Amino acid sequence: MKEMSVRNDFPIMERLIHDKPLTYLDSAATSQKPAVVIDALADFYRNNNANVHRGIYTLSEESTLAYETTRDKVAKFIKAGSERNIIFTRNTTESLNLVAYSWGREHIKPGDEILITPMEHHSNIVPWMILCNEMGSIIKYIPLDDDGTLDLSNLDELISEKTKIVSLTHMSNVLGTINPIKEIIAKANKVSALSVVDGAQGAPHLPVDVVDLDVDLYAFSAHKMLGPTGVGVLYGKDEVLSSMRPFLGGGEMIDEVYEDRFTWKEAPLKFEAGTPNFADVAAFGVAIDYLENIGMHNVRKHEIDITNYAMEQVKKIDQSIKIFGPENLDIRGGVLAFDFPGVHPHDVAQMMDWDGIQIRAGHHCAQPLMRRLGVSATARASFYIYNNEEDVDRFVDSLKKGGEYFGDASR
Repeated sequence: MKEMSVRNDFPIMERLIHDKPLTYLDSAATSQKPAVVIDALADFYRNNNANVHRGIYTLSEESTLAYETTRDKVAKFIKAGSERNIIFTRNTTESLNLVAYSWGREHIKPGDEILITPMEHHSNIVPWMILCNEMGSIIKYIPLDDDGTLDLSNLDELISEKTKIVSLTHMSNVLGTINPIKEIIAKANKVSALSVVDGAQGAPHLPVDVVDLDVDLYAFSAHKMLGPTGVGVLYGKDEVLSSMRPFLGGGEMIDEVYEDRFTWKEAPLKFEAGTPNFADVAAFGVAIDYLENIGMHNVRKHEIDITNYAMEQVKKIDQSIKIFGPENLDIRGGVLAFDFPGVHPHDVAQMMDWDGIQIRAGHHCAQPLMRRLGVSATARASFYIYNNEEDVDRFVDSLKKGGEYFGDASR
């Protein structure tokens, strides 16, 4: 991949921040958008705007075609069996809440167990906690080793006949750990537990084949993979989706409504009540085309290279800087969360902003993980296809300068 030619596709990269070139290192939170996606969204509103599925006039038919074409593109992108397995939501969080509500409240009973991990984003913890509080079920955790990988030594004991849901992240938004989800899903399938994967960090950065994984449900968001905000995806197997009640009631999801009863449509429409975010869905299709043109294997290779370079350079600054997550880049994504002893992560982030460098500081919606790591927060740089070694060099130079500044200030 020619990084600079890719970078030139992103208009925001021309910005100056405090008179410094923009260095965007927060793609784990949201990605930047190429001009083709921005233009596609504007073009849709200029030329095709009409509600989907409800009109037999030209604009509505064009809008519906764009919406359903993206559904087909998403299915192909993750190697799903059919476009009917793809549900559009607002984001990964809504997708996971949909599962907890529509599947969980139909199938979870008192004493049942839900297995997750300590590295989960709050969106893959809180919905299960709400469900357990309502249904009298129990959350259990796969242990986390000090290197940021899961301890699977007792997985056969953790996944038992009591286990009804196994839900975990494909890739940690803090540690960068790429979990062995296929192995864990296989264990869940043996006891007929529902397997759920939070793919918010997985789908944008890794080749995904949901059929090969044999996963029941896989959730991710458009905005983390070059697409617009407000669009989420939930993939589900046919038999799983058919066993789930509707999430919301209203227009679009119904088949027939009487004064005293109603019937609903089959998936995916039974989960897409109301007017969907059809314009952003149409633009999301262009984002998928863009990633497909690059190739997800190339995306992955680029992030291994850039993460390796960043880790090497940070280690040269100060050996006391703690980088969290596995050293092995075969199981690590493009995320670099770190602790600079004596310097609060918020100070690190603000200091870097003065240099035009945008990183994240905080608990990253992963407070149980922060407690497991023994910190209240970390600073985090995260990389994507538009980042290059020059970005890393700016980041490292700013970190050096900040270390010197805070070191002098503490004397």
